[in-house]
Amino acid sequence: MPSFDIVSRVNYAELDNAINNTHKAIAARFDFRGVTVEITLDRKEKKLKFVADDESKLKGVREMFESAVVKRGITLKTFSWGQYEHALAGKAKSEVKLNDGIEQEKAKSIVRLIKESGLKVQASIQGDELRVNGKKIDDLQAVIRLLNSADLGIPLQYLNMKS
Repeated sequence: MPSFDIVSRVNYAELDNAINNTHKAIAARFDFRGVTVEITLDRKEKKLKFVADDESKLKGVREMFESAVVKRGITLKTFSWGQYEHALAGKAKSEVKLNDGIEQEKAKSIVRLIKESGLKVQASIQGDELRVNGKKIDDLQAVIRLLNSADLGIPLQYLNMKS
């Protein structure tokens, strides 16, 4: 029986490259001379932390980071941006949650969407990913088209297509 997996994963190597490219862009910009900027990645917590001298610099860092991320092939749906906050010594900070893995609520809504489509497939939740089984590969490809056209707010990858 043909099947495939639906996952939402972050490519941490490309994310590291985007962070490094952002640091290079900051070093090259005249308006960021003498400005302290920190971008830290916490893989366990699945968070990014941005710290800059003030909120306007933090917004500029965010724009440079988003540009670098898109160039590295990572979709902006991967990030859930938090509010700008004031940190110590007059600095501004922002935490960004990485959408790595499919949360239970989102997985249930994806399964519901697949069932409501009327396609002859079965979707099951397996931890932080989904498995879709069907009798025909055409039905599985229709599920992929359906999910790509739906705005789910998270990036999806389709792996292990088996016939």
